[in-house]
Amino acid sequence: MATEVSKLANMIDPEVLGDMVSATLDSAIKFQPFAHIDDSLVGVPGSTITMPAWSYIGDAVDVAEGGSVEGTLLKATSTTATVKKVAKSVHLTDEALLSAYGDPIGEAATQIAKAIASKVDADCAAVLSAAETVYNGSTDVISYEAIVNAVDLFGEEDQQPKVMFIHPKQVTQLRLDADFRDINRYPIPVVMSGVIGEIAGCQIVPSNRVKLTSGNYLCPIVKLSSEETDTDPRAFTIIRKRDTLVESERDIKSFVTTIVGSMHYAVAITNPKKVVVAKLKSVPPTPTPDPTPGT
Repeated sequence: MATEVSKLANMIDPEVLGDMVSATLDSAIKFQPFAHIDDSLVGVPGSTITMPAWSYIGDAVDVAEGGSVEGTLLKATSTTATVKKVAKSVHLTDEALLSAYGDPIGEAATQIAKAIASKVDADCAAVLSAAETVYNGSTDVISYEAIVNAVDLFGEEDQQPKVMFIHPKQVTQLRLDADFRDINRYPIPVVMSGVIGEIAGCQIVPSNRVKLTSGNYLCPIVKLSSEETDTDPRAFTIIRKRDTLVESERDIKSFVTTIVGSMHYAVAITNPKKVVVAKLKSVPPTPTPDPTPGT
């Protein structure tokens, strides 16, 4: 029986790694559960996509017998997004691959997936923070009243679930609010991981992605959709030009194998009516009392 020789090339299968990264990536992107995922550009030439948002034509009108109904112009706004590429690489020495305790290849795949997911989340947060509808509460710290004023900008008839992203430094102030329902004390059917509670119809998710600009936090409030239609799309869309690609290459001079993961995508708001940014005053740090001087 011939002796089988283990080779580094057999240890690293880019196709298997690609599946590992993709599986981890989908669950690691925090914003993905309430984003529309658009794969229409996969395998299609071009790197720009235009997404229409149709406007409601209005209610039907009464028509008298023998009368005629006037035509209504079907209108649509559009959002254009340009695809970009992000990537992350890991270097593994032969010693790490052949002698290391644990699973360096699996860990590399996990870390690459987390790195790409973190970048997608950062882009989602940046896009949401730049939404056109802004509640200017720059003189108020986060509170029930401020959140209610922001939510009212949606102009809802039927209340829909919402998620509000706040900065971790706002958490203490919010938890001290009598109207805040802490998830540790009240049963709340959470819509995504990271929810710490609910207030004014918004589930609260702390995120370091929330921007601090000129002393104000820009806290996105996103209305969720139970169903998605052409006339009522989700708040924003993640457009994937190509799913995660994983490649590897070995440098025979330095005995180092490089694993590279990349993704081509774009993020754009596709339903501005479902995003409100609450601009709220940053919470001043609690002053530390001076120690009582000795006598």
